[in-house]
Amino acid sequence: MPITVPAIDARSYQQLRDEGLRRIPVHNPEWTNFNASDPGVTLVEVFAFLTESLLYRANQIPERNRLKFLQLLGLPLTPASAAQGLVQFNNQRGPLATTTLPSGLVLNAGALMFRIEHGLDVLPVEARVCFKREVTDAGAELRAYYDQLYASFLQPPLPAGARLYQVLPLTGDAGVDLATETVDQAFWVALAARPGDVAGLSGQALADALDAVRSQIANKTLTLGIVPWLQDARRELRPGGATDAETRPALACDIPLVPADGKLPSDPAARLPRYRPLPVIGGDVLARPGTLQVLLPDKAALRLWTNLDPLEAGVGDFPPALEDSPFEGRILTWLRFSVPAGTPSRLLWAGINSADVAQRERISAERLPAGNGTPDQQATLARRPVLAGTVRLFVTPAEGGAAREWLAIADLMAAGAEVPVPDPRLPPGAQQPAPANPCVFQLDAEAGLLRFGDGAHGARPPLGARLAVDYQTSSGRAGNVNAGAITGGPTLPPGFKVSNPVASWGGADAESVAEGEKQVQRWLQHRDRAVSAEDFGAIVWRTPGVEIGRVDVVPASSPELGVNDPGDAAGAVTLMLVPRNDPGQPDAPRPDRLFLDTVCAWIEPRRLVTTEVFLRGPSYLPIWLSVGIDVAGERSVAEVRQAVEAALRAALAVLPAAGQAGVAPLLPVFQPDPAALPPSGWPLRKPIVALELAAVVARVSGVTAVRELQLAGAADTSAQTALALRGLQLPRIAGISVSVGPAQPVISLQGVDGAGGPASGGTLGFVPVPVLPDHC
Repeated sequence: MPITVPAIDARSYQQLRDEGLRRIPVHNPEWTNFNASDPGVTLVEVFAFLTESLLYRANQIPERNRLKFLQLLGLPLTPASAAQGLVQFNNQRGPLATTTLPSGLVLNAGALMFRIEHGLDVLPVEARVCFKREVTDAGAELRAYYDQLYASFLQPPLPAGARLYQVLPLTGDAGVDLATETVDQAFWVALAARPGDVAGLSGQALADALDAVRSQIANKTLTLGIVPWLQDARRELRPGGATDAETRPALACDIPLVPADGKLPSDPAARLPRYRPLPVIGGDVLARPGTLQVLLPDKAALRLWTNLDPLEAGVGDFPPALEDSPFEGRILTWLRFSVPAGTPSRLLWAGINSADVAQRERISAERLPAGNGTPDQQATLARRPVLAGTVRLFVTPAEGGAAREWLAIADLMAAGAEVPVPDPRLPPGAQQPAPANPCVFQLDAEAGLLRFGDGAHGARPPLGARLAVDYQTSSGRAGNVNAGAITGGPTLPPGFKVSNPVASWGGADAESVAEGEKQVQRWLQHRDRAVSAEDFGAIVWRTPGVEIGRVDVVPASSPELGVNDPGDAAGAVTLMLVPRNDPGQPDAPRPDRLFLDTVCAWIEPRRLVTTEVFLRGPSYLPIWLSVGIDVAGERSVAEVRQAVEAALRAALAVLPAAGQAGVAPLLPVFQPDPAALPPSGWPLRKPIVALELAAVVARVSGVTAVRELQLAGAADTSAQTALALRGLQLPRIAGISVSVGPAQPVISLQGVDGAGGPASGGTLGFVPVPVLPDHC
């Protein structure tokens, strides 16, 4: 909302008079004559008149003056940002034809309006996305079975380096890492005819129906939506404006290269699949959710081999062998998407016929008040807040003629004059510089306010000129809807369905006046430029669209140099960021890639171009604690043990006390003293000392003595007196035990860490062999 002026007391003369008369029976019951001619009533009216005058003057100060100063400072409030997301279209029941949906198509999630950012071809096919995961627990009996099964097919039988794999769909909360959890560093997309297009067909009729589908998708564009794993992210801002995302490799797409007759050679040594690359257009979908556009080939290239042996399917570089026979009979072709070896590429979801969407409404040709020819004119848009960069203003002269578009400018003082004036500072004969464009306006996006020049700096809308404006607005944080919330659109073709496979993100409400007031002092200090460590901290905290729990600015430090102290890397700044909430890890929140991308985009235009900025999340050091205590006789042992555990978790928390997340106890048995806790969470590079934690336990009510406190920071190690934290390390409690009497040995709390993914496949120096699941 725009900065408005509040009224301290808005009571009128009549309201004050009536209130005074109503109080007479309470304070003076003997007074019973309330007629207008009564002298007492006249006195009440006189004082009501004087009070109204005083209230009028009081309404001018001090709130009005303070907000007026804000207006004069020209400090705008941060506008709302539009939510973004991914949607997938399904042409399951529509006609057998590729339908092109235009950009800007309106979709709905209840009352919210979304628009697709780029048009796409919706292909009339069904798709399945899968990958080959190695079977790591294959026993000798299973291996012997497959050796015998392939003895008549492979000469010799399965090589010693052969790996058995299963075909799994690309779904799940953890997704799949293409580099380490697949046998070929790739995922596969099967394009198949829809069930209704080939129902009841077989033989030549089925082949003709599949060719008809191939004709509809040949030379079209397949749009593939991808959602990557966003945890364990990091970002860098290099000197000169470059970012780390500019050099990331993209996914490569290949399609089987089938001979003209559709058959592989009869020689077993020559029966190897070949592939041809397809053009891929798109952004860095390994860093943030997005879409890739794959240019499909002609009809003749959308085929598969016709003479594959049943045991040959899925072996080596062949596409996966699916267990679903009806679906496999409808497959048109396979697409293989791969990444270079060693590239971090964990994916959560992928699907065809997808599009990027944004939660925004488009307002077209809104009429503003006509120009009056005076300096410093203003006009307010009907809908606000406005999305920055979307306003287009057209001014049509009153006497007629073509409309001219006026452009947005950051500062009207940089605008040109209506009538070019020669610069008197130049010597005679010198060439005058080209005048700046005077037809400009300045936009306050949060308030939806357009400001025009005074003639000397920026043109004035002429008298009677017609002003029309196009712009876009958003609902801000309300646009962050859950998966499956986008369900339709008013102009979707018949038979089409749409849904968002993942929740939308990035929507933020506009900054309130109260929040803007709090930033005035800081803004006057840093002028929205990140120079000192204090500037970085103040600016990062204002990042819209994310909930920041903690910001640590480490000046003159670079994580690329390994563990280093502040001052070791001139010209570099490291920002250690902790989100306020992390559903996957509430006790140790980690920033994901979208979180860091949002902060990165906010800092980029505000940093010095020569400053190198590194955005990182904390590196958590797991610690184990075992405490032995004595409890007062009149206290509950269960409550005191719970209070001791809560005190230790509060002392080692990485977020301030107000921002801690977790499961609250049923009874509030312990409330930590804010003065005894770190004001912003456990500090960086502060060692964890067992004696300090013992002092925390001793201050808990009901604890009469601390017998022992054992501290360990690595599995299978003995207790330590202190643990050092280096770089961006913060503590995370991996296990805690509170005992009455002697402390439990801390090594008994540490389980053996059996985590570890499958070995990296690297280049295919082995033979992948599909494994069919058992059935009863």
